[in-house]
Amino acid sequence: MVEGALLAQADPTAVADGVNTVWTLLVCFLIFFMQPGFAMLEAGQVRAKNVANVLMKNLMDWGMGVVVFFLVGLGVFGLAGMVTTAGVDVSVSSAFEYVNDDTAWVGWLFSAVFAMTAATIVSGAVAERIKFKAYVFYSIGLTAFIYPVIAGFAWGGTGLLSANGYLGDAIGVGYLDFAGATVVHMLGGVAALVGAYMVGPRKGRYDSDGNSQPIPGHSITLAVLGTFILAFGWFGFNVGTQAAVLSVDGDALAFNGAVLGRVAMNTTLGMGGGAVAAALVTTWTDGKPDPLFTASGLLAGLVAVTGAVPHVTWVGGLVLGVIGGAQAPIVYRWVTDVLKIDDVAAVFPVHGSAGAIGTLLIPVFATSGFSATQFAMQAVGIAVITVWTVATTWLVFKVADAAVGLRVDDDDEALGLDRSEHGYTAYPEFVESAGDSGVAVSSGDAGPMATDGRGVTDDD
Repeated sequence: MVEGALLAQADPTAVADGVNTVWTLLVCFLIFFMQPGFAMLEAGQVRAKNVANVLMKNLMDWGMGVVVFFLVGLGVFGLAGMVTTAGVDVSVSSAFEYVNDDTAWVGWLFSAVFAMTAATIVSGAVAERIKFKAYVFYSIGLTAFIYPVIAGFAWGGTGLLSANGYLGDAIGVGYLDFAGATVVHMLGGVAALVGAYMVGPRKGRYDSDGNSQPIPGHSITLAVLGTFILAFGWFGFNVGTQAAVLSVDGDALAFNGAVLGRVAMNTTLGMGGGAVAAALVTTWTDGKPDPLFTASGLLAGLVAVTGAVPHVTWVGGLVLGVIGGAQAPIVYRWVTDVLKIDDVAAVFPVHGSAGAIGTLLIPVFATSGFSATQFAMQAVGIAVITVWTVATTWLVFKVADAAVGLRVDDDDEALGLDRSEHGYTAYPEFVESAGDSGVAVSSGDAGPMATDGRGVTDDD
């Protein structure tokens, strides 16, 4: 009774602000847990001789990234919104005032965990041959400049793609991307594709005729574990973007349960639809369901609905997930066999194309009905993000190449980046199998691993 009386006398705004702040912090912690998910997913898809290198890159994505985003990134985010919105005064001091404003620090952390996700996405595509220094150089560039500009264009109430921005005002509506299907995931996927192209394929990935050859990943177990960790964290990524659990309605508190429920439902349906669709596609193309493509399909389904979750019906959430999952193995093979780009962890089909398709189709499944104007805005927004990402990624990789070189030499690649880049090995009790596979096998028990993470071969 006492607690109820005190609550009744409390300022509704103060209660709502307190609950929403705690909710946002919990969401940040949940999204942070996606980092080990990315690490395990990528570690499982590389050879044993490159696992420690993968883990080191993921550690630096977070460790270096949060520092850079605090000192530079969020300020660039604010400036990007200011300079591309009519009638907004551009103020560098205002853009960076969060640094000494304790009321802004929770918001900074919320922005930071999204930025770190965008940075980490790139790692899997360029694995096993990029220099560690070059990767860190690029990760800093993405965290300080590439991602913050796009986030500033699309989010925060101002910016080029917002309803008040130059493009949004010209078209008549703002760009819809609720939790970052394109702002985070497509950006990371496109950057990964450009990076993988510029670094070049791993030795042995293509034969003399240009035909792709499987390079076994060392642990489907780690890859699937990483997938489930990511899916768990995705509830924070999507549901947590609905930052207002409570709102104030006059003198009363209102619980925003309907919006939270729609976001959670569409997130769940998207991941389920993506996994089932990928399993069916690989059964159709290969005769058997591929577990790693199914894992990729689950993630692609999540990416496809990430921008759409509060805007579409449950049918839309399910269909977008199915489309995202179904296209993942098809686009992967197109990237690998047609474009001849060695995308080790299927980053572009999972994050790039899935994010673009899901965000483009939001108006088709919108709860408010189809809008041709909104569809046009979605297409324009995707084009802007793609052009910016391609241009800036190319520039940063070019500078990195000139400064430190992009790729390890052939001997270091054959030895493995664990030893050549870090003087370390993830599996000291194992020896490498014969040849250059780099698959960890116990001494005297060298059974070959049949999967490269993209399906079973016929060599067994």
